[in-house]
Amino acid sequence: MLQVAYIRENKEEVIKGLAKRNMDASELVNLVIELDEKRRSTQVELDNILAESNKLSKEIGELMRNGEKEKAEATKAKTADLKEKTKELTDVLNEATASLQEELYKLPNIPTAIVPEGKTADDNLNVYQDGEIPTLHEGAMPHWELAKKYDIIDFDLGAKITGAGFPVYKGKGARLQRALINYFLDKNTAAGYQETQVPHLVNEASGFGTGQLPDKEGQMYFVGEDNLYLIPTAEVPVTNIYRDVLLNESDLPILVTGYTPCFRREAGSYGAHVRGLNRLHQFDKVEIVRIEHPEKSYEALDGMVEHVKGILEDLKLPFRILRLCGGDMGFTSALTYDFEVFSTAQDRWLEISSVSNFETFQANRLKLRFKDKEGKNQLAHTLNGSSLALPRVLAGILENYQTPEGIVIPEVLRPYTGFDIIN
Repeated sequence: MLQVAYIRENKEEVIKGLAKRNMDASELVNLVIELDEKRRSTQVELDNILAESNKLSKEIGELMRNGEKEKAEATKAKTADLKEKTKELTDVLNEATASLQEELYKLPNIPTAIVPEGKTADDNLNVYQDGEIPTLHEGAMPHWELAKKYDIIDFDLGAKITGAGFPVYKGKGARLQRALINYFLDKNTAAGYQETQVPHLVNEASGFGTGQLPDKEGQMYFVGEDNLYLIPTAEVPVTNIYRDVLLNESDLPILVTGYTPCFRREAGSYGAHVRGLNRLHQFDKVEIVRIEHPEKSYEALDGMVEHVKGILEDLKLPFRILRLCGGDMGFTSALTYDFEVFSTAQDRWLEISSVSNFETFQANRLKLRFKDKEGKNQLAHTLNGSSLALPRVLAGILENYQTPEGIVIPEVLRPYTGFDIIN
């Protein structure tokens, strides 16, 4: 959530910044400023009346002590009027505050200066590419056919148990999945991230805290009876550990990693591009989250990008890094880098990670602050990234490492799998 003071003091800059998202925010920004002015003026009026009421209460006590009962009763009548006015103003203030909050929730984060102009994924900027795209043997298959051939992932069985998009991993497929999770966590903890296990359901406050609500409400599974949401990513529970927390500057930076299953309704996702592991309703992901000092968050973002890059280099998968354009960025992000692995059998790039800096956008919702050296409270910066989302990494391994003899396991994973080929 953008800070009201910043919007008020930088109105034109906010409108111009949000235009990079192809959004005409002028009307909404003006409404936010109008509601904020109403809230502030009402607060001033209410404070003045409360001060006057307190003053009169003291006068009443003094008059009663001096035996001036008639004057005391007349003053009491004035305080009764002030109490009624206080009630009216409190209602106006509460309404203005709620309306202001509701409108603020509609404003996405402002893209940082280096975010490229653009409307769709076609306008994203390719900033790095590495890894040789292998030439596959004749008769090479996409991963869903390989999964069936070697009986390692059963999409039909998952559909029987639950529905489409809930695969069952079997045998060496399940072991490879577990190997990837353990490998990712070990890489992250070796880089200084503290491993954390978190709940897989969150309450409404957590969804609002990291910006999934109200923006992505339709994409989340909701348990109505308990008013809880299945998590779409570990980012939500991990970052909410620090909701309503006041840190010391010396506590920063905070680095956390966690593995969770993720649940996404993916409403409206149809077609050949969602086949197999390309798009699921339930999938596994290892996440990294950082809480940073505002002056160091972009240095931290670069470090996160290098960290994910290192994992993909170890896996020896062909990949590229994209800086997302304004029109393709997530609601909460100020700058996002997407990692994509090349699916040789499908002849297309598959997104496997997003690494983002949210600046103060999440922290403002979370009330996540730190006390600086001068003793003042400041909003922290939050960052997160996938390291990594498993389905498309697994698809990339199955397709890029396939041979006529079987699927070779990347060397770095063999200590985790206990085998070096699926055949």
